[in-house]
Amino acid sequence: MHYYKCNIYSQTKSFVKGYIGAGQEHGDADETGKKAVDWLPVGRKVKLMGGHHLILGTLRDFITDDVVDDTHDERYRQKIARFLVSEKGYRKAEIHPHHPLVVAAGDRRGRLWVDYTVTVDDRALMVIKYAPGSMVTRHRPTLAISRLVASYQIPVVVVTNGEDADILDGEQGRMVASGFDRIPSRAELLDQLKMTAFTPISPKRAEMEARIVYAFEIDGGCPCDDTACRIA
Repeated sequence: MHYYKCNIYSQTKSFVKGYIGAGQEHGDADETGKKAVDWLPVGRKVKLMGGHHLILGTLRDFITDDVVDDTHDERYRQKIARFLVSEKGYRKAEIHPHHPLVVAAGDRRGRLWVDYTVTVDDRALMVIKYAPGSMVTRHRPTLAISRLVASYQIPVVVVTNGEDADILDGEQGRMVASGFDRIPSRAELLDQLKMTAFTPISPKRAEMEARIVYAFEIDGGCPCDDTACRIA
């Protein structure tokens, strides 16, 4: 049997060590460490998702107030949402989480969820894609996503791992800033709105970009990723 070693940190002083096996849904920590994940507080229950993700419980979505699974990735998404509102001046109503997007590559189709689309004055002005790890490999598929979410080129594209961020010019396809705090504020985005052409995306261009998204996010995605899936 294959095992996934997991690390969970807590302020609780009582910890046990152990592993959860592949296909095992729950791990109950006890003093022996049986069926427990590494460094899991005694008595804490977790659920193993389809791959190596752990559900630690539930939490309230900062934007929608919906109850969602509490995972390490979701905590980063919530951090991003709070940052946009508290530090960058966006209104909650302007931030649209978990935007569904269906893409096709020939006769193959897939669905993914865009972490955040930001609209100001009824225009989609920024797309934010969260993913752990390296950001550089996410540039091209996220640019492609920015050409499919709306009928025009969304001007600002952000790729972030929750700690750092790369900000891309959607029209030019190049990185213009780096750093989590460099994500544009609402005021900066409104200034940019005055100079944005909102270039329409032609059907031919949309087809090409959809193939890129499918290749990276559906075919090339992590098997345990629950933010993208094949539908045909």
